[in-house]
Amino acid sequence: MAETKQESSPLHLVVFPWLAFGHIIPFLELSEHLAKRGHFVTFVSAPRNLAKLRPILPELKPRIRLLPLSLPAVDGLPAGAESTADVQPEKVELLKIAFDRLAAPFAAFLASACSGEDATTGEEGHGHAKKPDWIVLDFAHHWLPAIAEEHEVPCAVFFIFPAACVAFIGPKELNDAHPRSSPADFAVPPPWIPSSHSCIAFRCHEAEWIAGALQPNASGISDIGRIWETAKLCHLIMCRCSHEVNGPLVPLLAELYRKPVLPSGLLSPYAAAARASSATGAGDDDDDEEAASLMRWLDAQPERSVLYVEFGSEAPLTPEHVAALAHGLELAVAGGVRFVWALRKPIGEETPPLPDGFEGRVAGQGVVRVGWVPQVRVLAHAAVGGFMTHAGMSSLMESFLFGHPLVMLPLFADQGLTARLMVELRVGMEVPWSGGGELAGEDVARTVRRVMVEEEGKVFARNAKELQEVLWDTAKQERYIDELVEYLRRRR
Repeated sequence: MAETKQESSPLHLVVFPWLAFGHIIPFLELSEHLAKRGHFVTFVSAPRNLAKLRPILPELKPRIRLLPLSLPAVDGLPAGAESTADVQPEKVELLKIAFDRLAAPFAAFLASACSGEDATTGEEGHGHAKKPDWIVLDFAHHWLPAIAEEHEVPCAVFFIFPAACVAFIGPKELNDAHPRSSPADFAVPPPWIPSSHSCIAFRCHEAEWIAGALQPNASGISDIGRIWETAKLCHLIMCRCSHEVNGPLVPLLAELYRKPVLPSGLLSPYAAAARASSATGAGDDDDDEEAASLMRWLDAQPERSVLYVEFGSEAPLTPEHVAALAHGLELAVAGGVRFVWALRKPIGEETPPLPDGFEGRVAGQGVVRVGWVPQVRVLAHAAVGGFMTHAGMSSLMESFLFGHPLVMLPLFADQGLTARLMVELRVGMEVPWSGGGELAGEDVARTVRRVMVEEEGKVFARNAKELQEVLWDTAKQERYIDELVEYLRRRR
């Protein structure tokens, strides 16, 4: 059947992630995939977040419009705070208050965008001047679908959480039928998870976080409540997953949520990986001296001998965690492991709380870099042979593009469930925690050695290489986007 003019015309999508760069980056990756197919994207966030985005590919700039919405002031929220990276964990609830107050300015934008006319010509709009066909929003936007409904614009929620997490949370109806409230309730799989995925559960210390996420915070609604309400009100659920990695969990989501669920593919940063792979060590003209020095150090190390250690831009590492990690890495160095540790300064602190003399004791075998590190370039370097990570999805996708096995230390949110899935895939190991959620340096060192230098590490490396091949099957990953676009076009 021939397509109608409407079905074949480019889409205009409003894309609006939650105020965390772990969400903003995959939403931008999705936007670029849409723009490559000729569609138009209005990408919404707070001004400073938009200013911090990596450059959009020049050929896509005409199709991706950045729309800043300024956050209102909230008592107790630091001036200029616009993302979770700008605040301590206990103040994220204040950021949610400010975020919810974007409802009015967003409603004003949408009313103008839905007028159907180009403001400069008064004619029917095209491109970004066209009435939005869809709004792609995040878990936190429980207030947005009602605004969109006034203008008859359908909404799709894009869960950047892994499929295991979306399944584990489940819709409100299932949770009402099988109530969970205490941490112990979340330390076992819910009854709707198949027995083949019995690993999908939180550790006891992690379960405290998700039990807390059921309680309303200062914004007046719980984080889980946001997920439930947003998923219920959206026409479509999109999930950052694939059949190759997530298997039967993908069709399970549609059964659980009783609405269409489409995988987006894994949205790995292929362009950045290709640039990093073609770089020649310390010779990049864009390097500052710190980055150039680090790349020179890596150039001098044996192939696949270095463990890259990094826990994301927002990981809540306590001084006790840092001390245990330092002790563990020092023990691992004594066993022949080399490392690069990208360490973030705690908010409001001048320096991270490293043990006295640590850097001197590991000199030559280990390097600590405080602040920004060119992560994709480090992961691409031939000297790197493993990745110690919090198991955030974006970091994992970067690592697997280069086939690195994992040492995982999940810290909060969905990271524990992601780590369980990676262990099930046998691409790495988790560092064990004590029952009380304490971290021991000896356990860090033991896990690092098993992945990096002992015989079983070869199995993890081989499986990670196989997953690398899955990710670099770009034709298959692109098909996920094609199928998603086809659905959006047909159902606009």
